[in-house]
Parts: sequence; structure tokens; C-alpha cells
Amino acid sequence: MVDDQNRSETPASGLKVVVVGATGNVGTSVVRALSEESAVGSILGLARRPCHLSVAKTRWACVDVGDPQADLESHFRGADAVINLAWLFQPTHNPVTTWRTNVSGSMRVFDAVGAAEVPALVHASSVGAYSPGPKDRFVDESWPTHGWPEAAYCREKAYLERVLDAFEEQHPSVRVVRMRPGFLFKRESASEQRRLFAGPLLPQHLARPSLLPAVPDIPGLRFQALHTDDAADAYRRAVLRPVHGAFNLAADPVIDAKELAGLLRARTVRLPLPPLRNALAAAWHLHLVPASPQLFDAVLRLPLLDTTRARNELDWTPQYSATDALTEFLHGLQEVAGADTAPLAARIPGGRVRELVTGVGRRP
Repeated sequence: MVDDQNRSETPASGLKVVVVGATGNVGTSVVRALSEESAVGSILGLARRPCHLSVAKTRWACVDVGDPQADLESHFRGADAVINLAWLFQPTHNPVTTWRTNVSGSMRVFDAVGAAEVPALVHASSVGAYSPGPKDRFVDESWPTHGWPEAAYCREKAYLERVLDAFEEQHPSVRVVRMRPGFLFKRESASEQRRLFAGPLLPQHLARPSLLPAVPDIPGLRFQALHTDDAADAYRRAVLRPVHGAFNLAADPVIDAKELAGLLRARTVRLPLPPLRNALAAAWHLHLVPASPQLFDAVLRLPLLDTTRARNELDWTPQYSATDALTEFLHGLQEVAGADTAPLAARIPGGRVRELVTGVGRRP
């Protein structure tokens, strides 16, 4: 399906950038970051559903990368860079559907980049692509990218790392950049991320400090967060600079139970892992929460990222701390925040009742 929606006139000169998956958490920030860059002349935002955002230099088109008949090459022809962000987190109960978009769809993007002879491809990989790693030190981009095999998200991210290895051999003239960020948060993504990971049964008011009495302190609960706008700035820099390869993206401090408790003005309670994991597994199997227990397992095994390469080669420094990003996200939860795109909508038609009746974890 292709449906051009011109939202603004685009300048005749400057870099032409195509953003695939332009209407989600990362895509909206990337489009805005590019629109404010003087070296960028025009932006084409692609998404599977119509978009009505008005952003300078930007026009929109509907394209579903999961559709084998999607004509990506015509959209890429003449572009200076393609940024691939398209990704389905749901349905976790039907991994064939996510594979169709995330893996097969990304492979279509890569093939179209090669066929259209686009000079640069910037791909959204993830900390989830990494093999299990340490929680007491940081790893650089040479850490193995075999993912956590039980979690569909990690399998898909890791598989695409191998696909890109082959793509680079077949297309040596294409500059390939792989972004591997930690967990990305901003205020406008709060409602979407609540739907994707917590589901309709989470009372959003509980995100308010002092209403949660305790934060579970479980083995392996150490992860890195980043404001989405800071990640978008790294994507912008990757388009402009002659860099290639992988870049870890994360902000300080590392988030653990103590940091979370400080944000929520709660205390930490040491809990054994098996009962908590079993409760999540039961809720997922009953379609009460969308996030799978396998993804929970992966989070507890993810390594901590060394961001030296991004800071040195992209001259990139996060403007927000990890706690800033999480605080903004929590405020967004309380306020039922969103944006004027289908993925980031503050509320969907039918509300939480529709989320339940259409199957938690069963629909894209």
C-alpha cells in the first residue's frame, strides 16, 4: 500500500533522508532532529498507517514493509541515506507476525537500499542483539551479538546483525551503521509503551512517586536507559558523518532497584527471582500482560554498554541522564501522554476494553 501525504514543501537542495518506521517512539524524534539540521534538505517518513504530523521539510507515505509487494525501491531512489526503524513489538503470542515485519521486512529494506544504490543505511539494532553479558562492567561493540535465543525480540535483532554482515559484503559501496541503544523513553511514548509492555490492567496513577510502597530488588536487575531525543541526535550525526559499524548508546547512571526506588520514593525489597518470573509467565499465558516472560529473562541477562565509540566518533553526548528520561516517562504515564501518530496515540478507540477484547499480546 502506497499513499503519499505531502505535509510541507521540501527544499530543493541538501541531503535527502528516508526514515522507515517514522511514526513511533524513535521515528518521531529522528524526523524532528533531521528537520532541524541545516544540511538536510528533505525527509520522507514511511509508516504502515497514515501520519498527520506537520514537520518542516517532511512528507509522508504509507508503506508496510511486512508486505512482500511493498515498493520500497521507488521511495529510496535518489536518497542520500535510509534510516530503518520499522519494528513490531506485538503480538508476542504470534512470533511469525513479528518476524514478517521485523526480519523479512528489514531484509526488504536492505535489498531496496542496495537496488536503489543509496549511499548510507542506518539500522536500528539494540542492546537486545547482544549475547548475555556482565552486569559489573561495560562491554564495547565487539561483544557477541547472538541475543537471548528464547526471546523473539532478541532473536530477531541478532538475526538481522547476521543479515547485515552479508549485506555489507555484497554491497561494499553502502556505508552501514548499526545503532545499539539501551531502553528508550520520552514523555510522548508513555501510553504506547504502557500498551506494549504492561497492558490494560496497569493503573497508570501508580507511576506517581510515593504510591508504590516498594520496588523489587531481584538478581540481574541492572539496565541502561536513554532519552529518545538523545538517541535521535546520534542517528542524525550518523547520517552526517562518514562513520560505519556499530555504536552503543546509553546514558548514566545505570538503573537498578535503588535508582528506581529513588525515583518512586519507595523502598527496595529483595525478592527471589523464580516466584516473580512464574507470576509473569502465568499472566502472559492468560493474556493479562503483553510482555513475555522470555523478554523478562533477556533483560536480566543484557550486558551494560560502553558508549566510548559514539562519544568519540559521533561527538555524541546525551543531554538527559537516564533518570531524567525515566522521570519524563513516568510523568507521561501519569498524564496519559501521547502524540498525533497511530503508534503514539494517548488513547486508542475503545480504550482499555478494546485492548482486552482484541487479545493482550495477540495483535500488532
